[in-house]
Amino acid sequence: MLDNLAAYFSVFPTELATFLLAMVPVGELRLSIPVAVLLYHKPGWEALLWSVLGNMIPVTLILLFSNKFHKWVEGQSGIFFGKTWANFLIKVQKSFSRYQKYELIGLLVFVASSLPGTGSYTGAIVAFILGIPIQKSWPYIFIGVVCSGIVTLMVTLGVGKIF
Repeated sequence: MLDNLAAYFSVFPTELATFLLAMVPVGELRLSIPVAVLLYHKPGWEALLWSVLGNMIPVTLILLFSNKFHKWVEGQSGIFFGKTWANFLIKVQKSFSRYQKYELIGLLVFVASSLPGTGSYTGAIVAFILGIPIQKSWPYIFIGVVCSGIVTLMVTLGVGKIF
């Protein structure tokens, strides 16, 4: 499968391909780092650099525009759905307010864990749902992405040595 993916991106320079692969939802760093190291034969630091940069672009866009998108959907969806969605967000934010002092560390650990469904996209959406402003959430998501990338790189290098 990685060979097919690498062939699809072969029209791009390997740095750009790594950067773009890191933007793919679900795969993110778990996809771009192994492809860069094992198939493109990039050094680990370079795979990590291009992957983190590529992964943070969509995260930044999600964090910047999620409130605007939310307000647009609320305005376009009519009274029932818009009000239901707004009330749901308020309810979620209130239920997590008692954990507010832990939310940024929790966000970092969530993104850094490298488990399926816990990547930077999901972390950015969680930050929006919990009402964490971009100025607070972005640095923690970034650190989580770097930690996740380091874990993925260590696993990739270990697997590369086995095979």
